[in-house]
This record gives sequence, structure tokens and C-alpha cells, in this order.
Amino acid sequence: MKIKSIIILIFISLVFISACGDELKAEVKLETIQCGMCVNTIEKNLKKLDGVVRVDVDLKKKVGVVTYNATLVDLPAIENTISSLGYDENNTQADQEAYSKLDACCKIPGK
Repeated sequence: MKIKSIIILIFISLVFISACGDELKAEVKLETIQCGMCVNTIEKNLKKLDGVVRVDVDLKKKVGVVTYNATLVDLPAIENTISSLGYDENNTQADQEAYSKLDACCKIPGK
């Protein structure tokens, strides 16, 4: 009976490890975010992506940390989503049409 319990415990552990093994964290530079609305927009829209587990955007540091399942979504898809919202991220420029539709508080003064 004891060996059977050990085998079951090992099996459950392996299933748990394999399920978590595809989660990655990526730090994304968000130099153009200006306010809490920017933070909310990015977090809300990234959470809609299938495979995104968690999003934390720090306005003061102008950085986002995205935890995602790499079997469902990749970093380029995350980056493209951010730029399609009107924000620069890492080395990708914001979509200009989306940027022009942002509220005034979300735009860089003079840009």
C-alpha cells in the first residue's frame, strides 16, 4: 500500500510540474505609458489573450511583467497587442492610428 501511495504522489507531482513548465515571464519596457488609464488598458487587453496568466504594469518604472503559457501565446504576440493599443513596447513602435485615438492623458506631451 505504501508503494502505491508513493507512485500516485510521484505521478501527481509530474503532472503538476509539466503543467507549470510552459509558463514564462517576460519584462516589457513601456516607455510611453503616462497614467493609470494606460496601465488599465494594457493589463485588461493582455489578460484577454489566451495563455496570458498574469500582467503587472508598474507606471513609475514604465515596465510590465507578463506571465504567460508559451504553448498558447508567445512574446511577439504580446508585444504586437501592446503596440496595437497605441503604446511603444520594447523595440516596437506604437501603431500610429491607435496612438492617435488615445485619450490626451495617455499621449506624450509634444509627440
